[in-house]
Amino acid sequence: MDVTVDGSTLVLEGDFDVRSTWQVRGVLYDLLADHDRVVVDLTGVASIDVTALRVLAAASRQASRRGQHVRLRGCNGAVRRLLHLTHLIRVVEVERHAAAV
Repeated sequence: MDVTVDGSTLVLEGDFDVRSTWQVRGVLYDLLADHDRVVVDLTGVASIDVTALRVLAAASRQASRRGQHVRLRGCNGAVRRLLHLTHLIRVVEVERHAAAV
């Protein structure tokens, strides 16, 4: 998993699974310490598991309680289906379309 930061955007590439959750969690919470709005760009994520989605949902919930926002960008069909199957779609904010550059 490649994890990069571009301003208040966390860009993930590769397989986001239980092996990379600690790394992503750490960077995500560091971003939330510095920004009220954080975007997690999943465009380059080849696969994701439920553990990884739970990390994003927990961060989103905690941010919301603090008046902050975490938004997911670039969710492919498989990610969206998993969000719906796990009911985590109720907890996370998902962009409908990637932002224009």
